[in-house]
Amino acid sequence: MNEPIQVGRLYPGRLQPGILQQQSGKLAGSDGSATFKELLGHELVRFSNHAAKRMEQRGIELRPEQLGKIGQAIDNAAAKGAKESLILMKDMAFIVNVGNRTVVTAMDGNSMKDNVFTQIDSAVIIN
Repeated sequence: MNEPIQVGRLYPGRLQPGILQQQSGKLAGSDGSATFKELLGHELVRFSNHAAKRMEQRGIELRPEQLGKIGQAIDNAAAKGAKESLILMKDMAFIVNVGNRTVVTAMDGNSMKDNVFTQIDSAVIIN
């Protein structure tokens, strides 16, 4: 009853101490090869619940290469010091929190018409 709890004992097979895994399959460990913050920074792009609902409602589907372009646009916005950015791509628009790489809302061409975008400090236009 007084046994110490060990990582992996409660949830065997789920977590290995000292190892974090990135989606690309590369491993980073406690040997200093990458910090947790660096690993999170390499995540391409996240979608908030609100953005996911809007994308579903508006029939917006993104291909992997489009996600890559959005990720690059976020990198470019971050390099310029942007915090909240409008990303325009063809007939789609995304409002992105640059700091945590999260799309907070998404619009299709019809939703963009006669719309005023507020609370942004930058815009990135990509093909």
